Amino acid sequence: MTTISRSLAAIITLAATIAATAHENTSDPIRISTDRTDLIMHIDPNGRLYQAYLGPKLRHSEDIVRIPADQYAGCNGAVSFRDGEMYPSAATEDFFEPAFAITHNDGNTATYLYYIDSQSTSVDGGTHTRIVLRDKVYPVEVVLNYIAYPKENVIKTWSEISHKEKRPVRLSRYASAMLHFNRPEYYLTSFHGDWADEAHMDTQKLMFGKKIIDTNLGSRAAMFAHSFFNIGFDKEPQENSGDVLMGTLGWTGNFRLTFDVDNAGNLRILPGINPYASVYELKPEEVFVTPEFVFTLSENGTGEGSRNLHDWARRYSLKDGDQPRMTLLNNWENTYFSFDQEKLSGLMEEAEKLGVDMFLLDDGWFANKYPRNSDKAGLGDWEVNRSKLPGGIAALTEAAKKANVKFGIWIEPEMVNPESELFEKHPDWVIMQPNRDTYYYRNQLVLDLSNPAVQEHVFNVVDRILSENPEVAYFKWDCNSPITNVYSPYCKDRQGQMYIDHVRGLYRVLDRIKVKYPDVPMMLCSGGSGRADYEALKYFTEFWTSDNTDPIERLHIQWGYSHIFPAKAMAAHVTSWNKNTSVKFRTDVASMCKLGFDIGLDKMTGDEIEYCRQAVANWKRLQPAIMDGDMYRLISPEGNKHMAVNYVDKNRQSAVVFAYDIQPRIGDKLIPIRPKGLDPDRHYRVTEINLMPGTESKLAENGKTYTGDYLMKIGLNLLSRNHAHSTVVELEAL
Repeated sequence: MTTISRSLAAIITLAATIAATAHENTSDPIRISTDRTDLIMHIDPNGRLYQAYLGPKLRHSEDIVRIPADQYAGCNGAVSFRDGEMYPSAATEDFFEPAFAITHNDGNTATYLYYIDSQSTSVDGGTHTRIVLRDKVYPVEVVLNYIAYPKENVIKTWSEISHKEKRPVRLSRYASAMLHFNRPEYYLTSFHGDWADEAHMDTQKLMFGKKIIDTNLGSRAAMFAHSFFNIGFDKEPQENSGDVLMGTLGWTGNFRLTFDVDNAGNLRILPGINPYASVYELKPEEVFVTPEFVFTLSENGTGEGSRNLHDWARRYSLKDGDQPRMTLLNNWENTYFSFDQEKLSGLMEEAEKLGVDMFLLDDGWFANKYPRNSDKAGLGDWEVNRSKLPGGIAALTEAAKKANVKFGIWIEPEMVNPESELFEKHPDWVIMQPNRDTYYYRNQLVLDLSNPAVQEHVFNVVDRILSENPEVAYFKWDCNSPITNVYSPYCKDRQGQMYIDHVRGLYRVLDRIKVKYPDVPMMLCSGGSGRADYEALKYFTEFWTSDNTDPIERLHIQWGYSHIFPAKAMAAHVTSWNKNTSVKFRTDVASMCKLGFDIGLDKMTGDEIEYCRQAVANWKRLQPAIMDGDMYRLISPEGNKHMAVNYVDKNRQSAVVFAYDIQPRIGDKLIPIRPKGLDPDRHYRVTEINLMPGTESKLAENGKTYTGDYLMKIGLNLLSRNHAHSTVVELEAL
């Protein structure tokens, strides 16, 4: 028998085996359930997998099998291009955006995936369902994964692609999932912005065709567009009412969110890695794992959806999500690159005066041949600058200990300045085109993390600091440049894998750090929030929400991010940005998130320092509500008049209300603030906190006691017509 004949016989045998297996146990639907949501799939008589239902949980299991067949299959079981196949491939009878596209060894681009089996197992907090699909002709397998978290009403999904062809196949599409909806109208809220202008929210009605939100920036991928969204069904997403889907992709690189409305008005949502310049050569037996897509459905608007995601994140995704957070004082805006050991020691004493937990040393502490005195040199040379810090990091940790604070430090280990010893020694470690003029973003270049040697170098930056200075308690990990001059010396003839392998290389480094130093918290900084996703946040305790610390701008930015991320994941600092606002206003804005300071006490009055010290103490005391409780968005800052939110701890024992007058008009109507989430039958004492020393509260309700029902229905008179004015109220159950 010839080689071709043997191969053909093997394919026929494989096809027969798959055909025999594909129809086993196909009469029962596959149900992915939370306490409030059902995702139900059916296997069609043709052996393929279709979405039958995605919506509020069905109360009776008998109703699941009654879902009409034409919800998931065409007439008489024939496949219709309008049906909701769970993972459709390109070059088949499906005429719309595919989830999956592969070029086989023989050049064929068609793949038909048939159901083989499914299994469900218990995991931490939920149930993991694996659904195996295979082609009948080509040895290609896709495993669809779903983890349902019942209590949080969150579903996480991803795909695993593999094959057993003789040579690598070429993947040109590889969505994490596909979701189908059949509603009269769809309204998409997307999040976008720029440096210092993040998390803008825009809502538009989705019409026929594709709406794509993507990024091609590589390492600092979320600089312009964010990988999360809200969908309002039948009307624009509302805070407290209506059906909404809220989704986010966990991928710290190029992403694509595709919203495809077909000719029949059905919506497909495809989240995943952006295939831009990324045709991936998948080797035999290699498993291509797509990023995790996390979503929640709410029948009560985006507020409930956000609380679902916040709870899920703190319990199952955010690093140390169940642990308290440290307050800090950063030196950056106080000193920039100009400091020495004595000056830093003095700032540590200021940190003690503020009552914060930690002093954070920012950029400028390293490099000797090319000293780091600006952002133009030294990046990549992670030795302490001897002229600035002759005692090294050890002297700084000792000074911090004397000041009764912990010590943290800034690093940017993925980057390099061309004026550095690292670049002189290893130009082959840098993403850079060999035959063109080099473009520098912020005077730096990106190290090629697809290269294992570079991964080792980046890991060693952290490992060396901690092994030599075990009392370092925190890292601020920065990433200030997207990938420019796109060419990987390491990938060579596999340039289509560079973007993907680069991100995977970063994860390998972070995995090693997390395993060896599990108790060291890190802030994810990326020129602001150029990185903000739940895969990265498995390794970082918080992200830097924006380089823009103007408190009025931050109200908008923090409002936007709060739709997907809990306050515990969002770092906010009190700085000297917008000196037209008071220190109180700036501190109250930062107190809605993970509180820090980046301001010199020498520029503050004694009363301002005392105020900040008391605000820090209040924030620490109220962490169970602000960091770990339920957030309710009450008044949006859109319109620049007022803004209000409140947090309630899980026992509904205490709550905090933050109310802000931004730029109200003289005739602006002032409405009461009605907090949410309280126990209607308990009594709460109202106390205004975060008052300047010597100032008494002017609130008529201050010191009085009201039922939760009264507060939620009648409310508190917290707003005024003052510009840049803030009021913080604590509600304590008696």
